[in-house]
Amino acid sequence: MEKTTLTEKGIAEFNVEEIRRNFPILSTKAHGKPLVYLDNAASSQKPQVVIQKLVDYYSSLNANIHRGVHYLSQKASQEFDDVRVKVQEFINAASEREIVFVRGTTEAINLVASSFGRKNLNAGDEVLISAMEHHSNIVPWQMICEERKAVLKVIPMNDRGEISLDEYASLLSSKTKIVSIVHTSNSLGTVNPVKEMIRLAHAKNIPVLVDAAQGIVHTVIDVQDLDCDFLAFSGHKMLGPTGVGILYGKEKQLEDMPPYQGGGEMISSVSFEKTTYNEIPFKFEAGTPNIADVIALGTAVDYYKSIDRNAAFEYEHYLMTECSRLLAEIPGVRLIGTASNKASVVSFVIDNVNAMDAGMYLDTMGIAVRTGQHCTAPVMQQFCIPGTIRASFMFYNTIEEVHALIEGVKKAIKLLK
Repeated sequence: MEKTTLTEKGIAEFNVEEIRRNFPILSTKAHGKPLVYLDNAASSQKPQVVIQKLVDYYSSLNANIHRGVHYLSQKASQEFDDVRVKVQEFINAASEREIVFVRGTTEAINLVASSFGRKNLNAGDEVLISAMEHHSNIVPWQMICEERKAVLKVIPMNDRGEISLDEYASLLSSKTKIVSIVHTSNSLGTVNPVKEMIRLAHAKNIPVLVDAAQGIVHTVIDVQDLDCDFLAFSGHKMLGPTGVGILYGKEKQLEDMPPYQGGGEMISSVSFEKTTYNEIPFKFEAGTPNIADVIALGTAVDYYKSIDRNAAFEYEHYLMTECSRLLAEIPGVRLIGTASNKASVVSFVIDNVNAMDAGMYLDTMGIAVRTGQHCTAPVMQQFCIPGTIRASFMFYNTIEEVHALIEGVKKAIKLLK
């Protein structure tokens, strides 16, 4: 691989040391060593402003929302509602009515599979996903297909971890009722040509759901430009807290879908004879929501808006490319996932070294990576491996941390082989 360098513009506009000071956990030690956190695809770390927002909410704002007339409830309701607008603007949705608060990407996909699926899938109909999907974008569709006697079809990928648009197009048919595709693979780093995939599906009036759990972190996503029907992502991967995520849905799609759960908030009126449902998005938000974490997610969105995101993306790509180049130079190391368009994930295996053993050894050096199948068992089956070692980057990582990983891998090979 040719050595890459960050452009002068990127260097000038992105100060990683200043960024790192915003993340208190990065000064932590692990096993007495400086923490090198390279498990960002699993969950990102949180800036101090997000942590403080949670503290502030529980210290001075804690109350249930949309029900109380008292000061705390009114103020908490306003802060909660403001986040819906922030997210709408963040992804350029046409209306705040298209933003549904959920627990994460998994619940968002389950909501669509359950609600859209029960309304639109019948025996013999087809759902189309890809060979690189996370389990969260496989299992919900398997469940609803089994229930409705529909068929789950899989878009193949090549040995670089790329989808063929021609093969994808050949699978689209009058039987296809929805396409559900990952934007950026969590185990391979592949960035799929989702805009073109959506265009091809829409040419046959097929709606498309995009799993953007990784994509939202490493690129600017404009749902109106993509023209996707649904988009799902999680707060905890994008600097926010766990337990909160977003389902974006085009207004017409959400209007046509039945509720996912029943309870308070999602109703307009209730009697023992009949219940009528609330308007969107509240129709899909039964019960007391995750108020504190939604408000903190709004602060994470504010943090993203405070930095030069394009410079951050360029910097992350630099770290990923350098890591890939240096790993490929180590005898016995094989990269898994070498697509031409990749985001900040580097997966690899070491000849005759168990991935978990290597990960545990790296941990003794303070280096946090993920090992295993990464909830993409079919991907591992295609590559005929039990799992990989995965290093995943955020804009607060450094080139020194990349070098620490490389030295750690060399030491692991010497010890474990």
